[in-house]
Amino acid sequence: MSKHVVLVEDEVNIAEAIRFLLSNEGWRVETLANGISAVEVIRNVSPDLVMLDVMLPGKSGFEILHDLRSDPAFAALPVLMLTARGQSRDREMAEKAGVSRFMTKPFSNAEMLDAVRDLTS
Repeated sequence: MSKHVVLVEDEVNIAEAIRFLLSNEGWRVETLANGISAVEVIRNVSPDLVMLDVMLPGKSGFEILHDLRSDPAFAALPVLMLTARGQSRDREMAEKAGVSRFMTKPFSNAEMLDAVRDLTS
């Protein structure tokens, strides 16, 4: 069975690029363009990995991460957070909230695939 990722990313070009890369690696990719229903979708589908943009319409990546980490069923779910804002404050907030890995955009395809493999192996 293929691995399943929920990607919450509002920039269409980035979402499509990640979908293409992961699909070629055998992943089933479900994309959401805003944070409003993200926690509900993640709870319903129980993915192997969640990829979250920090700045999303409706609900931020930090809020989604907090909701997931406060649910014992998803406390250990690998979460890769993506952001165009690479300030150390954002990284520190993500780490305090329990992120598994934090990546700053733009990132290389190889860097993203390595992170996904590391988080799900």
